[in-house]
Amino acid sequence: MIRFLARCGGLAVAVFAPLAGARGAEAAGEQPAPPAKPWMISEAGLPEGFPPAGPVDQVIVKQYPAYRLARVEGDKGADGMFMVLFNHIKRNKIEMTAPVEMAWPDEAAGEPAAKPAAMAFLYGEPEWGEQGADPADGRVVVEDIPPMQVVSIAMRGAYDRKHFAEGHEQLEAWLAAHPEWEPAGVPRTFNYNSPFVPNLVKVAEVQIPIRPRQSPVDASH
Repeated sequence: MIRFLARCGGLAVAVFAPLAGARGAEAAGEQPAPPAKPWMISEAGLPEGFPPAGPVDQVIVKQYPAYRLARVEGDKGADGMFMVLFNHIKRNKIEMTAPVEMAWPDEAAGEPAAKPAAMAFLYGEPEWGEQGADPADGRVVVEDIPPMQVVSIAMRGAYDRKHFAEGHEQLEAWLAAHPEWEPAGVPRTFNYNSPFVPNLVKVAEVQIPIRPRQSPVDASH
């Protein structure tokens, strides 16, 4: 028990000490340091050319290179989709990477869906595997994704709709304040940790693909 409490204390220091330092600098009138990569438990490598996760609780624009993924859609829930994809990479000897992508399409009212509609495992290199449906399981489709820009916010906590909705709301506010950008794809989360990591230190990013606005902004609204 003592060892467990000590380890929990160490996690708390690692997570919250940088925040305290930044707030202390602001209180002293100093210029805060640039946002750093968040402390997190790394369980798998990033795909080739991907930027690191973070910063936490800060909305930024990020650039991603072209990449390859294996996607499954359906109503099987996160656990069911995960196992379908896990069997796919095991069968094809594809190394697991992080993050795992979850697609959250908008519903008719413009609000995020109640649950993710698709899950994807990202390949470590875009040359791995072959495009198209998996011959052994047609539910899995391997796709090539072109380079993209996203507006993104990293968050800590459970991988649930509540946290997704909180992040999505902040991204929508950012887009409203930056009319020179417009959405260019389905909202998604990038989940960096497995179920074995405590929610306190899990890291995920909520993202919306964006592009420079194609049509003039209506100044009357």
